[in-house]
Amino acid sequence: MTEPQPALPESPAMPMMIHAQYVRDLSFENPGAPETLRPGQAAPAIEININMDARPIEDKQIRNLYEVVLTLSATGRRSDKPVFIAEIQYGVSVSLPEVPEEHHHPILLIEIPRLAFPFVRQILATLTQQAGFPPLLMGPVDFQALYAERFAQGIPQAPSAAA
Repeated sequence: MTEPQPALPESPAMPMMIHAQYVRDLSFENPGAPETLRPGQAAPAIEININMDARPIEDKQIRNLYEVVLTLSATGRRSDKPVFIAEIQYGVSVSLPEVPEEHHHPILLIEIPRLAFPFVRQILATLTQQAGFPPLLMGPVDFQALYAERFAQGIPQAPSAAA
């Protein structure tokens, strides 16, 4: 006869639930092709801009539902002429049912972009490679520092909330 197994402890409710991740918008321009793709040219200077936005979504069944959009723009230039222009808007539908409302802002604009970034990074690398360039591999992004920089003036508790 086998002994009864001890009951597993009940796991606590997750503070956030990701419902969907998706490409909201994707754009790539290769204005100088095929000349800009010829071998032996200098690597383009890359400029990258990152933006995060969040908005509430009304839903009668899901409390505290939001859409977070991570926008990444990358421009490659040689001699001030654009070689490529890429823009990705990556959306995440997330709910924060167990999180007090005063903590929503930093979670939505730090943690959710941090979770989405590897997917955006992979899309950008694949996109640039498929356009004929070496894959654009971005290093890690400190979303906490971006949040503190962006909201330090407008939200007095932004630096401490980011910490």
